[in-house]
Amino acid sequence: MNLVTFCVVDDNLIDNKHSVEYYESGMSGNADIAILDINTIFDFEENKHGACKEKFVSIAIIEDESDYDAFKNFGIDSWIQKDQISELNGLITLLEKRFLS
Repeated sequence: MNLVTFCVVDDNLIDNKHSVEYYESGMSGNADIAILDINTIFDFEENKHGACKEKFVSIAIIEDESDYDAFKNFGIDSWIQKDQISELNGLITLLEKRFLS
């Protein structure tokens, strides 16, 4: 699975079977999953088609309840609370099975 992160994510949270690209470092346009947070929503919106495959899913990292309102207008596929970020790999696996297989 190819991932692109628009925000800072600890590499140790993502299984090494996945390939991770970083928006700031350049993108191949081959991502299946995009990861973003409230601070990178506009970078994601402006660059998602250049960073991701035609069929992709997005994960938003939510810091507080007000973030949901901001994200709901951007067609985000899934959310994870920042305090539960250690479960990110499980969410990636679930998205892979439900949406990308």
